[in-house]
Amino acid sequence: MKRLIKNATLVDARGNHGKADVLIGEGRILSLSGGDADEAIEADGLMLAPGFFDPHAHLREPGQEVKEDLESGLKAAAKGGYTGVVAMPNTTPPIDTPEAVQALYKRARAIPGARLYVSAALTQGQEGARLTEAGLLKAAGAVLLTDDGHTNEDGGLLALGLRYAASYGLPVAVHAENAGLRRNGVMNEGPVSERLGLPGNPAVAETARIARDLEILRYVQQALEPTGHTPRLHVQHLSTARGLELIRAAKADGLPVTTEVTPHHLTLTDAVLEGMDPIYKVAPPLRTQADVEALIQGLEDGTIDGIGTDHAPHTLAEKEQDLLRAPFGIPNLEVAFPLLFTELVLKRGLKLEVLIARFTDGPRRALGLEPIHLEEGAPADLVLFAPNAERPVDPAHFVSKAKFSPWSGWKLAGWPVATLVEGQVVWRAEA
Repeated sequence: MKRLIKNATLVDARGNHGKADVLIGEGRILSLSGGDADEAIEADGLMLAPGFFDPHAHLREPGQEVKEDLESGLKAAAKGGYTGVVAMPNTTPPIDTPEAVQALYKRARAIPGARLYVSAALTQGQEGARLTEAGLLKAAGAVLLTDDGHTNEDGGLLALGLRYAASYGLPVAVHAENAGLRRNGVMNEGPVSERLGLPGNPAVAETARIARDLEILRYVQQALEPTGHTPRLHVQHLSTARGLELIRAAKADGLPVTTEVTPHHLTLTDAVLEGMDPIYKVAPPLRTQADVEALIQGLEDGTIDGIGTDHAPHTLAEKEQDLLRAPFGIPNLEVAFPLLFTELVLKRGLKLEVLIARFTDGPRRALGLEPIHLEEGAPADLVLFAPNAERPVDPAHFVSKAKFSPWSGWKLAGWPVATLVEGQVVWRAEA
């Protein structure tokens, strides 16, 4: 069937294109000037953008379905305006075989929600000892190799992994923390952790590992130059100003590195842990206001390629343990865009097209996928959102199984109203 989205204000990474009537059919944008349709969606007062793309989410299937599963995760993503989401492989067991990748895709085909993209483990069992079969994983549909949730301590193995992944056009994503420096830290090392008497995770745990991995990338890039293959390194959940400086310099040198930042590292600092609430316990930890300011600047100037939610659902019982025992991570697929639209665009004046670019073009390009813009012939992976309607965050109404949020009660605007994948409505707000 054909759908007509009427009177929507169009915005994508290239800018605000004003109002248009967008005709959709056969999974694509057929026209930006209206036409006959089987269904009309009135969008006056709403904005239409390409669907968001999350390069980093934990959907917990298989083995941890009590926290989240593909159905709840992909539906939560659709509610958040996402049309594509990359599931991390640190499941039980880890996604480290072609059969495991294919099983997830088969399961996802029956779920109306965001489109699933599967990442696979870089090493077997994510144990950091033996590489997985990059070529077979790519053939099965893996879009990324990563041991996220674990730190790659063997630099030589990472170098080999980058080489093999490059021969199949796969990026390698790294959880950039030095385990020896991080130790048992549960929050940022600094005045707050010292005052609270809690073990700290210093910024150098991240920056030392980023520096090492960038040098390994440089080494592999030089080694592969005669072959025509290019290694691609993606630094996950960047949290420090110094780490940003290292990546900015590496990009200036022409190294093929990309990075992402989470909504929580852009909006929260370690000061929130003064109350000892484990809801704020994440890895890498929330840093200082100076780090937040630097990361926002990096997001604005393009050093940071995109927003990766690091959506990490847990049961409430797990998260309500004390700060030392509670697991790391928070759920945020359903609030990421309204949170950053409100905090960065409305309150700080970030250009909307810049934020849209970091939710769409940037993360897609980091994975080697084509960007989607609002033009005739483009895939109809779209989100309608309300820029002026404000309401508070209410975790009780999350589609995700994780019914908690560090932003509970925050009043946000920019909430998605409808999400379309290949022209099909996969989520629509209740009237």
